[in-house]
Amino acid sequence: MIKQIFTWWNTQTFGTFLYTFFFGKLVGRDEFGNKYYQNKKGKRWVIYNGEINASKITSDWFSWIHYINNTIPGELNKKKHSWQKPHKDNKTGTKEAYKPNKISKTAKNFKKYETWKP
Repeated sequence: MIKQIFTWWNTQTFGTFLYTFFFGKLVGRDEFGNKYYQNKKGKRWVIYNGEINASKITSDWFSWIHYINNTIPGELNKKKHSWQKPHKDNKTGTKEAYKPNKISKTAKNFKKYETWKP
């Protein structure tokens, strides 16, 4: 409880908890455990499962939460195509980030910056 009061990056704050408790109606959940809410006026929000990271929202829920589509993703049995890959959150800045190995450091002496020559 104390962690929830003082940390905004851990699922939800105490204020969000109260607002959700009094005004929120649970609309659905995604496969990552994120919960999606809506109030009577139409405001929509998400309570993340674990660390707050906007890239954890799947494309179906992204379109619902940004008012692009009013259909709740769990209601439609939307068939996924064979070429569609499962959703992954953004790993930039972590050990799992994509690093291409095509760039060879021996081809050019790479520096973080290049000096300016007048």
